[in-house]
Amino acid sequence: MTDALQSRLPDPSRFIPEVGPIAGGMTKAVRNGAVPDATVHLMQLRAGQIVGSTYHAVRQSGLLRKAGESEERITAVATWRDAPCFTDAERVALELVEAVLTPSPSGERVPDELYARAAAHYDDKALWTLTLAIGQICFFIPVALIARPIPGRPLGKNYTG
Repeated sequence: MTDALQSRLPDPSRFIPEVGPIAGGMTKAVRNGAVPDATVHLMQLRAGQIVGSTYHAVRQSGLLRKAGESEERITAVATWRDAPCFTDAERVALELVEAVLTPSPSGERVPDELYARAAAHYDDKALWTLTLAIGQICFFIPVALIARPIPGRPLGKNYTG
């Protein structure tokens, strides 16, 4: 069924060749070993859920499965606050994603209290890595929502002519 579907836009590298090196640099920066890859993917899955991106939800779920994550943990990301399967460090990472991507009634999205909890679990390099992981998914969210690549299709085969 997905073979007949097409994205709205053609491959961006045809028009903006810098996209590939930017994406590669972001990936390298986020995969620096300071934060487990699973935590990054859990965060990015939650970001995809928050913005309503099926592409990112499918992609991040697939990456988590490929890395050996359980279906329980993947499914529970949507309701992480009361799910017993996450560590305290993962919880604060998921809370950071939600804080950045959703409005706060108090106005401040990442209050000092949340930052302090994150700093209790992560050193400065890891905090920067978490920040960049959120930035990385935020770089690709407009691609998914505007260009609308096909969920589950390999990146190279995801764009129109």
